Amino acid sequence: MSNTVEFAKMNGLGNKILVVDMRGRPDKVTPSAAVALNADPATAFDQIMAVHDPKAGGTDAFIDILNSDGSRAQACGNGTRCVVQALSSETGKKVFTFQTVAGILNAVEHEDGTISVDMGKPVFDWDKIPLAEEFADTSRIELQIGPIDAPVLHSPSVVSMGNPHAIFWVTKDVMSYDLGRFGPLLENHPMFPERANITLAEVTSQNSITTRTWERGAGLTLACGSGACATAVSAARTGRTGRTVTINVASARPPGVLTIEWRESDDHVVMTGPAEWEWSGRLDPATGAFARDEEQGAQAR
Repeated sequence: MSNTVEFAKMNGLGNKILVVDMRGRPDKVTPSAAVALNADPATAFDQIMAVHDPKAGGTDAFIDILNSDGSRAQACGNGTRCVVQALSSETGKKVFTFQTVAGILNAVEHEDGTISVDMGKPVFDWDKIPLAEEFADTSRIELQIGPIDAPVLHSPSVVSMGNPHAIFWVTKDVMSYDLGRFGPLLENHPMFPERANITLAEVTSQNSITTRTWERGAGLTLACGSGACATAVSAARTGRTGRTVTINVASARPPGVLTIEWRESDDHVVMTGPAEWEWSGRLDPATGAFARDEEQGAQAR
């Protein structure tokens, strides 16, 4: 394969990630390449984390993030942890600073292999999330799915973690809801001019929450790091929990947890959790044609 770059198939709590090494190149992974990669079961993904040369001083890389439909995303916490693990394995570094379109992310890999990512400050202003209508209080907005007198989901908390999130609070098993049906309707609701990530959240104690997420541009996902951050912040903001919680990701395979701290000192949200390497190969960033490392010399898919 000519004109190819290295990539790694990874996951963060099952959130399917492709980390693509675009350093030293002026081009980008194209939306059509992303769609082609997602169409193949071997490389189907939730996000592509394309690692480019740094654009700003004091940063290790610029990360371009693509969803599985080819659209670009502002943030991906689980994907950022995968980038940290990939670069740490290559360089031995443990502390990183990345630039994304959503801003600067600082991250560190700990001795136990878990990775913490500083996701920055949450944004609550309605016009910066953004919403199509003005709400003075975005901890609870008027939006529902289902009959007016008996809505299935209603009154979400909304927040931006670099990307827009709507958190619907439920009192029963998050897996019992047909999120595959409600997710697309809510993601594309007129209330969200830039679409939104949709999370169902069940508070199970003062410091634990169970979640399930429909991800903007990706659909049903096994895990969503920025969604976990948005949920933790919204739970603390509405008095449902304290500022440090364990997020139990119901759909993760295997089941897993993220620890989220909304720091009082600077209002930054810090997410800690695992990342896992699966396999690596090479791909064409223009077309999405790829081959596994062990398949080099064989016909590319």
